[in-house]
Amino acid sequence: MNRNELKKIQMSESIFVGVLLAFSGGLMDAYTYVFRGGVFANAQTGNLILLGINVFDGSFHNALKYLFPVLSFTCGVLLAQVFRLAFQKSGRFHWRHLSLFLEIVLLTAVSLMSTDNNLPANCMVSFACGIQVQRFQKIRGKHLATTMCIGNLRTATDLLANAVHEKNAHLFRRSCLYYGVIVVFSIGAVCGNALVRAFGQYAILASPILLLVAFGVMCIQAKEDNLENHKEKF
Repeated sequence: MNRNELKKIQMSESIFVGVLLAFSGGLMDAYTYVFRGGVFANAQTGNLILLGINVFDGSFHNALKYLFPVLSFTCGVLLAQVFRLAFQKSGRFHWRHLSLFLEIVLLTAVSLMSTDNNLPANCMVSFACGIQVQRFQKIRGKHLATTMCIGNLRTATDLLANAVHEKNAHLFRRSCLYYGVIVVFSIGAVCGNALVRAFGQYAILASPILLLVAFGVMCIQAKEDNLENHKEKF
């Protein structure tokens, strides 16, 4: 990996930013499930299962609280991709910055919504999660999800099995990266539950604070890269 490739990874795929996003991802899931009526923000598989159960039971009104977050998550993925296609060649700002800023605004707005507005609140959090899962798909060049665990768990275990079989330290380190993200996500969920018990609807504010730190790190790194590129021209 050459120096330019390493700098690019440091800006948008660093372990530090990945940890912040994974922690926030676990926190958001715990928040909506514990405080917002048993709906998952990230785990759309769980929402689809609960949707099917309620439809079968004839609880169509209750089924809507699972259907709309799934649709909102899908729309979040779509919008993030639209941002990428529209702004990826822009020299003024990076599409990931715009997506991250929107996610911060949405999650901050959710903190102001009472439990009487659980459906729109859950939709907004799921929308933000859809943006995140599409916006950040790698950590240090490796495909990783910061809003769900099943893919990471499969990949981590596959790498671990191959590492043991081949006695390959590199594969083992890669496996640890995936397992590490899962641990961070789980810790985020634990902390999310604790924050809900302490702060109720305002617990979600922990996520935009973490994302704001990630936003700042990315902007500082982008500014430094732009200054260095400017110097190289002269």
